[in-house]
Amino acid sequence: MSSRMRHGRTPDRSEFSKALLDIVPLSLGVAVYGLAFGLLAAGEGMGAWSTGLMGALVFAGSAQIVALERLSTDSGPLLAVVAGLALNLRILLMTASLRNDLDGRPAWQIVLGVHLTSDENWVLMHATRNSGTPAGYWYLVGGGTSLITVWVVATAIGAGFAQALPELGDSGLDFAFAAAFILLLTSLWRGPQSLSPWIVSVAIAGAFALLLPFDPSWGLLAGAIAGAGFAGWCRRE
Repeated sequence: MSSRMRHGRTPDRSEFSKALLDIVPLSLGVAVYGLAFGLLAAGEGMGAWSTGLMGALVFAGSAQIVALERLSTDSGPLLAVVAGLALNLRILLMTASLRNDLDGRPAWQIVLGVHLTSDENWVLMHATRNSGTPAGYWYLVGGGTSLITVWVVATAIGAGFAQALPELGDSGLDFAFAAAFILLLTSLWRGPQSLSPWIVSVAIAGAFALLLPFDPSWGLLAGAIAGAGFAGWCRRE
């Protein structure tokens, strides 16, 4: 049986175009903290091209910000990677929920769909479905294409602009890390149901970082695993 029959429809690329329009307000928000991240990256010596390339390959704003912060404290590349991965463990749960959408598709489509999955287009896809409008694989990819394009361009522009400025501390822009991270946290809030996993993550990460003689990055990893596990347990219940 072909993948088209298995999905019960032919690939509807009109969903792609619809997603490009639907996600515009969210893409504008991504542009704001993309510019902030570009300022941060420039402060750590990254240029526009390297910042844009990082965004295209990683495409995870929270992971990039935390990894950059770890590198700025001379924690080393390993801990930077660990911290970035820890903060994005939720992506594993999100992509796991796409099993029916990815089943039977060519490998390149699976890789593309997984890479372009983010909080914004994943939530938008499910919200659109809940409203009764068809939204499948190509809707997810359409939204992700808009987001990654805006993210790469915004971060590159931010980095390029910052290179023409004096030191961030002298220009009053050294708040960019905190501002960008706060924006990312607010984008992850899904209502009161999100509170208990956040509390578990913060408690475990804080206890790990404060009570054990390890780099705080490992606390992030422990907190992320605990929070994701708790969220999965709550959903199963």
